[in-house]
Amino acid sequence: MPQVMEFKLPDLGEGLTEAEIVRWLVAVGDVVEVDQPVVEVETAKAMVEVPCPYGGVVTARFGEEGTELSVGAPLITVAVGAGSEPEPAAVAESSGSGNVLVGYGTDHSRPARRKRVARPAAMAAAAVAAPVAAVAAVAAPAPAAPAQASGPVPVISPLVRKLARDNGVDLRALRGSGPEGLILRADVEAALRAPAPAAQAAATPVAAPEGATRIPLKGLRGAVAEKLSRSRREIPEATCWVDADATELMAARAAMNAAAGPKISVLALLARICTAALARYPELNSTVDLAANEIVRLPSVHLGFAAQTERGLVVPVVRDAQSRSPESLSAEFGRLTELARTGKLAPADLTGGTFTLNNYGVFGVDGSTPIINHPEAAMLGVGRIVDKPWVHEGQLAVRKVVQLSLTFDHRVCDGGAAGGFLRYVADCVESPAVLLRSL
Repeated sequence: MPQVMEFKLPDLGEGLTEAEIVRWLVAVGDVVEVDQPVVEVETAKAMVEVPCPYGGVVTARFGEEGTELSVGAPLITVAVGAGSEPEPAAVAESSGSGNVLVGYGTDHSRPARRKRVARPAAMAAAAVAAPVAAVAAVAAPAPAAPAQASGPVPVISPLVRKLARDNGVDLRALRGSGPEGLILRADVEAALRAPAPAAQAAATPVAAPEGATRIPLKGLRGAVAEKLSRSRREIPEATCWVDADATELMAARAAMNAAAGPKISVLALLARICTAALARYPELNSTVDLAANEIVRLPSVHLGFAAQTERGLVVPVVRDAQSRSPESLSAEFGRLTELARTGKLAPADLTGGTFTLNNYGVFGVDGSTPIINHPEAAMLGVGRIVDKPWVHEGQLAVRKVVQLSLTFDHRVCDGGAAGGFLRYVADCVESPAVLLRSL
């Protein structure tokens, strides 16, 4: 008799607690192999194909396309040994293959693998009965298993996070009653019984005129909204800016690209300047640990850069940017940008940044006041490089001018350090030879 195994939505990493079903890759009755992708989901960070650790016949699917599931919620059930011949190890080992994710991103070039087989009547009956038993097992209440908390909020269960999110409860404002301060369901329910006026106001839907369109703040858009809001709530930011003559920088890039070898992007040159400036002003490559009441200066520069995609704004991260050449930076920017455009960035590609470079000049604007990418301490914004009248060597001339703006966390440094950083960046833009002293 086949053994029915329930596969739950796995922990997708990086603090992700839910995912939306985008596309089922299998149907009830399909035969699946061990580690075969069965569903494509969208998290707040990336598109992910989720592989099943069991081989057998799919007896049930939980959730239609467009449904949002919490980590740990049932995804599918598989009758192991029904209508297929999985490897003995797969049948004997009830925990499955041990693999959670084959990889992040979605390979749209590979068709969904679906195959049906003719099954004997007895086996078909067993497969039909299996979903009923599985549904009954799912419906029965089960004790919540402790899960590793992500981030600074120690929450014992994804269901607790969902309860708080659905009711507008800020988990950071709660004191957990569980072991080591874990936040339990009872803590959230207690907060709901005595809601603050502000929470009540926030939960009241906004009146909208007839014909207005409502767009859910979920997935990537919701994650961006929450991160930007948190940045503004927690970080006392300030912005300074300066215009710089980028004529010599553009001439240097043209000379580099005239030589043999890969082309160097403007973004790569600006990134190399940033890493040199951060070596001089390391306070801007830091984060604030509120729990310890400390400023943490970070040893490496993991440089984020803003990239606009069809899904929205994402910030891929170039690891150890301080040790890369302009050529290496150009290649990495190109690789990550292509992954972003095709929706194949892994969650690891979007986390761990320590400083962000935002080239909004590609949108044809001169300046901006960027919002810091929490929990970083600073962001450099770069406007468009455009011909403008400029006094050069005592004479009025037409030069290529760019506006540079630095938004920084005033807790990590004062205006002197921020101004020094920005002035050094501008000096390198105006005279790239200044950068040679730092190499």
